[in-house]
Amino acid sequence: MSDLLKSVSYLSGVGSKTQQALAELGIFTIQDLLYYFPLRYEDLLLKSVDEASDQEKIVIKGVVASNPVLRRFGYKKTMLIVRILLDTETIPVTFFNQPWLQDKFLVGQEALVYGRWNEAKRSLTGIKVLNQTSFDQESLASIYPTNKKIHQTTLIKLIKQAVTKYANQALEIFDSSLRTKYHLLSESQIIKGMHFPTDAQQAQSARRSAKFRELFLYQARLAQLKQANAQDVSGLREEYNESYVEKFIQQFHFSLTLAQKRVLHEILQDMKSDQAMNRLLQGDVGSGKTAVAATTMFASITAGFQAVLMAPTEILAQQHYLKLKPLFAQFQLTTTLLTSSLTPAQRSQELSKIKQGRYNIIIGTQALFQDDVTYNHLGLVVIDEQHRFGVEQRRALRQKGSCPDVLLMTATPIPRTLAITYYGEMDLSIIDELPAGRKKVETYWLRFNKMDQVHRFLQIQLQQHAQVFVIAPLISESEKMDLHNAEDIYEQMKVEFPQKKISLLHGQMAADDKEIVMQDFQKQRIDILVSTTVVEVGVDVPNATVMVIYNADRFGLSQLHQLRGRVGRGRRQSYCILIADPHNKTAIERLRIMTQTNDGFKLAQKDLQLRGSGDVFGKKQSGVPNFKVADLLADEQILIAAHQEVEQLFAQDPQLHKHPELRAYLKSQKLQTLD
Repeated sequence: MSDLLKSVSYLSGVGSKTQQALAELGIFTIQDLLYYFPLRYEDLLLKSVDEASDQEKIVIKGVVASNPVLRRFGYKKTMLIVRILLDTETIPVTFFNQPWLQDKFLVGQEALVYGRWNEAKRSLTGIKVLNQTSFDQESLASIYPTNKKIHQTTLIKLIKQAVTKYANQALEIFDSSLRTKYHLLSESQIIKGMHFPTDAQQAQSARRSAKFRELFLYQARLAQLKQANAQDVSGLREEYNESYVEKFIQQFHFSLTLAQKRVLHEILQDMKSDQAMNRLLQGDVGSGKTAVAATTMFASITAGFQAVLMAPTEILAQQHYLKLKPLFAQFQLTTTLLTSSLTPAQRSQELSKIKQGRYNIIIGTQALFQDDVTYNHLGLVVIDEQHRFGVEQRRALRQKGSCPDVLLMTATPIPRTLAITYYGEMDLSIIDELPAGRKKVETYWLRFNKMDQVHRFLQIQLQQHAQVFVIAPLISESEKMDLHNAEDIYEQMKVEFPQKKISLLHGQMAADDKEIVMQDFQKQRIDILVSTTVVEVGVDVPNATVMVIYNADRFGLSQLHQLRGRVGRGRRQSYCILIADPHNKTAIERLRIMTQTNDGFKLAQKDLQLRGSGDVFGKKQSGVPNFKVADLLADEQILIAAHQEVEQLFAQDPQLHKHPELRAYLKSQKLQTLD
């Protein structure tokens, strides 16, 4: 192992410039070079030019018919031309920017050249020169990601040197039972098969083992990180009152689903332990996360602590406050709302009461973790729509107490593959069941030429005293984007429905004005609310039964699902109408799948397939792994298997005493928090 951790400068031919070029590729040690696997392979097919297709990559074998001619043009640009005599024809071969190949061609000697065939010109654009020995051993050419400072040929030469000298020293990560169970190659076989496969079958076998290895090691690093966090952070032992908690649950006007009971049990067990809880509660729109969170907060209070609930927007914080305050008030508990819209005098008064412990529950936005906020005895932090907060914001709130328990909530369903990958260092609770009797929201996709039908349908719904959401992608008209905007739609709706009360809501309005509009909508003083996506999460208006979304093709599946979740919260049948004239297949597919299912997890999986894993969480999300070999979509089953094996391994051998090779490998890696 010590040899593998040596600098690449120990290899022959690696000077300071080459070392710097390799460093820019993330290659610092010999081990890095051994595991710098090819992006793909190209077939080395010895083929007659008469059988080759235009632009096909082939290998030709012939005799050098003329001395190579090197021409220089532009800055460091060269063109090397050599003629190769085949059986019946002389073929010109041109190499660009590879002047060192000039010495490879001697008149009268045989040459093997790999390149792209041009049928019209009866010529070959050379890619590389092969030697007979390597060609006899390899039928595939490895293609590596590289940069302008180092050529493929140089990189391959160094990799061959490293593989020859050091591949057999690679640590065997897997024991024999695991290799047998999953038909995995040994470590040296993986390295040799990935870099220099003799055929497609060997390449495929090596790549499959390499994928399992990469995902297994990633999960092992997460497990080790989770273990280290548990050892380093001694949390608060929240000895809650079980009988009081049961009474709190009984006040709900519904029975908890089996899924809610299961995740509540998982959370409460965490709270009773000596280790700080770090759990993600995931559930679809309307699955009852708020009831679970409220019960969790109540349990913390019965243990003698304060509980905090942080939401990403004032509208959502206000929603939580209005919904939760009456529940806690029945048990003589006090609740306050802390947002940036408070006056300095109001804020000062509220902060004093929070510090004195006169509030049991504090609900708010980012204002909850400002420097001047001091809690009396903070025991539980609940963060709603956690993906909207940055790492530092979450950490700042947690540091307000002595390692309080933390429960993160999200209504954005995350495919199991991503949950395992991105939140592997956290405990995960999933509410995968909707309350009984909840009606499916009927969803339709219409083009803009059907707006008359939409207005007639809205008229019928409004006559039945229903309320309507109308969503636009923009607040006002834009010169850059030809999209509908909330201000224009608001004016159109006033003309279309003159007898109805219509209001406008968007993010640029003052906080007090937004609050008044939302309260009026909840109290049924507004018939049609024209808004932007500011109402995407948390808004709960049971009487709203219709959601109309303009330019629906401009939204992702997750966002469309969240918007649809604003209706269907009462007993009446609800509808979501998507209005769009999409111009690409991906947008059409998004709209089509929206009309076919209300299952957020199915939509999330489809969203992952359409957008890719890198876009699901957005650029702000830190700790997103960049796998070199594995693909989260194509290799989901491999990931799940690797995850299960790692969990079992760490449960049986948490210190890895029985797995010294794995322990040594993990010790050689820099562990970084993936918060």
